[in-house]
Amino acid sequence: MPFDILVINPGATSTKIAAFHDDAPVFQELAPHGVDSLEGYASLLDQIPYRRELILRALERNGMDGKSFDAVVGRGGLLAPVRGGVYEVSRRLMDDAGSFKYGEHASNLGPILAGDFAAVSGCKAYVVDPVSTDEWAPVARMSGLSGMDRVCHFHALNHKAVARLVASEMGRGYEEVAFIVAHLGTGVSVGAHVNGRVVDVYDAMNEGTFSIDRAGGVPALSLIDECYSGKHTREEMLRAVNGNGGVFSYLGTKDMREIEEREASGDKFARKVVAAFAYQIAKDIGSMAAVCKGKVDRVIITGGLANYGRLVELLTSYVSFIAPVKILPGEEEMSALASGALRVLRGEETALNYIGEIENTLRSAIKSL
Repeated sequence: MPFDILVINPGATSTKIAAFHDDAPVFQELAPHGVDSLEGYASLLDQIPYRRELILRALERNGMDGKSFDAVVGRGGLLAPVRGGVYEVSRRLMDDAGSFKYGEHASNLGPILAGDFAAVSGCKAYVVDPVSTDEWAPVARMSGLSGMDRVCHFHALNHKAVARLVASEMGRGYEEVAFIVAHLGTGVSVGAHVNGRVVDVYDAMNEGTFSIDRAGGVPALSLIDECYSGKHTREEMLRAVNGNGGVFSYLGTKDMREIEEREASGDKFARKVVAAFAYQIAKDIGSMAAVCKGKVDRVIITGGLANYGRLVELLTSYVSFIAPVKILPGEEEMSALASGALRVLRGEETALNYIGEIENTLRSAIKSL
């Protein structure tokens, strides 16, 4: 029996909308949000009617009324720390997303919008591998400063989607392999996937390599000195490390195509920054090889920057000794979301209960103390 699935993926600068008939896309659209279109909204929650209207228009353009879907799936935002999987959207899950108690990001609107459209269709709503997916081993949580544990935020959806794909290509299950996945996008997250769990990962917002506009794990003492120098407000420092950091802080652009052109025209400093970028990512991959105790089946490089030839070439030259390197450019978020819902609809996977998984995570944390 075929299934029709609506996929909603809200981002900071766009809302992605798609419909799938089983695993075949019926349509996919990206509705960009200009600065002016979002300026009048005091909060993310105030944007819900605007984004809902964008989705309705996309459905109308493609001859759909939004009332005949078998499932609606939204991008999971910053929720409670829970293991990866497909979660049925409940009132508690929507409340946690909308309260921003675990962090504020446009993807938090995914479960709320999915719940709204599922109510219209009379079907269930789901989220898949949310950003706050946390499957860490207890030993991974210690930061080196008591009372300040490491936090797990990463590109879980794309990480797990590409890992499942590569495992399938190898004729093995995701639960049977050990991979290191490096997602290279605006943010970079490098994780160790062992037997179906991401047991450690560099938080894409807070540590590890610098990225296009994030500073990553900058020297702590120097950062503290800068914070107390009297030159900056708290907001300015937050923006410096997340938005104005990384490659942007060195080269003044976030466009890798422009950087590629600058390198080709002989810009030696641009070449140096890209070389440092590859070097830092390679260090993160190497550390995750240690987490895997050297037993790695594949190193997977994915995300938008996996299309950038010199960066990938440099990176591969550092890490190919660890395991064969698989390059999967771009990210298939929409198909990954649809596939998660489809696995549940087909009975191949059971949807997880959000409250139950929060309780399981807490019990595991207490047991590890």
